[in-house]
Amino acid sequence: MKIQPPSAGPAGPRRTSLTAGVAPREVWSWACYDFANSGYTTVVVTAVFNAYFVAVVAQRAPWATLAWTTALGVSYALVMVAGPIVGAYADARAAKKRLLGWTTAGCVAGTAALAWVGPGDVALGMALVMLSNLCFSLGENLIAAFLPELAKGTALGRVSAWGWGLGYLGGLGSLAASLVYMNWKGGEAADFVPGAMVITALLFAVASLPTFAWLKERATPVRAPGAGEVFRRLADTLRHVRRHRDLARFLACIACYQAGVQAVVALAAIYAQEAMHFDTRQTLLMIVAVNVTAAAGALLFGYVQDRLGHRPTLALTLVAWIVTVLLAWSAQGPGLFWVAAHLAGLSLGASQSAGRALVGYLSPAARRAECFGLWGFAVKLASLLGPMTYGLATWFSGGDHRMAFLVTGIYFVAGLVILAGVDVRRGRKAALRADAAGASRRGWAAPAG
Repeated sequence: MKIQPPSAGPAGPRRTSLTAGVAPREVWSWACYDFANSGYTTVVVTAVFNAYFVAVVAQRAPWATLAWTTALGVSYALVMVAGPIVGAYADARAAKKRLLGWTTAGCVAGTAALAWVGPGDVALGMALVMLSNLCFSLGENLIAAFLPELAKGTALGRVSAWGWGLGYLGGLGSLAASLVYMNWKGGEAADFVPGAMVITALLFAVASLPTFAWLKERATPVRAPGAGEVFRRLADTLRHVRRHRDLARFLACIACYQAGVQAVVALAAIYAQEAMHFDTRQTLLMIVAVNVTAAAGALLFGYVQDRLGHRPTLALTLVAWIVTVLLAWSAQGPGLFWVAAHLAGLSLGASQSAGRALVGYLSPAARRAECFGLWGFAVKLASLLGPMTYGLATWFSGGDHRMAFLVTGIYFVAGLVILAGVDVRRGRKAALRADAAGASRRGWAAPAG
């Protein structure tokens, strides 16, 4: 079936929101990547393989949850090192799209290979999760770096939201396809989870094709640098980022609140099964519901963000996250927990979309891939801290998942406190001054104030 991009109707990309020379079809092809890669996070990290790893691969050993969070943590630690370097290389050589192709191939291959992981294959499972998640995370940084090239500054929130909203639908599509296969295959988890991994990998590969067909690489190489030039640019970025204090402060804010978000994403299915005693069917229904509300949250708050402002919108979502944690912690039955799950979905979509848009708004044009590499650094630091905090808390508390969930809620409070010190208008002016001064040639020539 031929893929047709949507028209630029009321709910789709409008030319008034896009930069000069960008067609709605290209924005749709960019958003298709969010649709494609979300199947990985939904099926592998959030809903299916994580619970399968703990219950079947590690056979519910006392260290099973910690082993899962360690595999994620190691991959995120690797991204923290590699992300800014890859971003510097992508900026210097105008290679975002080419590198995106390599990371996509790596994640697809690693996901498909999870089909060979069975009971007792702990080391193999951890290694493949590290590989696939490393490639996924680097690709996430690269695709995000295209956003400021496509959308005007006043429309970054809504364009980012189109991608996140479509992404949650992509996660639902992969999960639905996996569920259909599971029902057809039947049997125990070891019988149908491997097939679900292959399905997820194939859908990722197919759904990403419009991105590589229509998304353009608009950047131009600064020069044809060697490895030394890439590291020089990275060192320059890190040295001068303090001059963009609002961007630096917001990256610290992201590192805090995303730690809580990533704990929820990576451990939602485990918490539902171990703390709320959900069966597999109930858990998957919960994940479906969360993805639906997350899509709605991303789309709704994208427009709210452009009208209300970046910082107030994000502050509102962080307050909602704090309420979500308290509801889930206090829930003794499914009723209140379902309320918390729906609120988590709305908060998830809103906070993810808002954070990406604000990084783009505060980034100098000549350093977009590098800034999103630093965004990736902050997110992956959070992805290391949040799940590891949860895993260690369950281990030290003798398996108390409720207490672990409550502990990770502290990250949302810390993020809200740091966000209060971010001046978005001042940060935007600093980015524009850096561009006017010729950042690509002389460093980030923004004033310290």
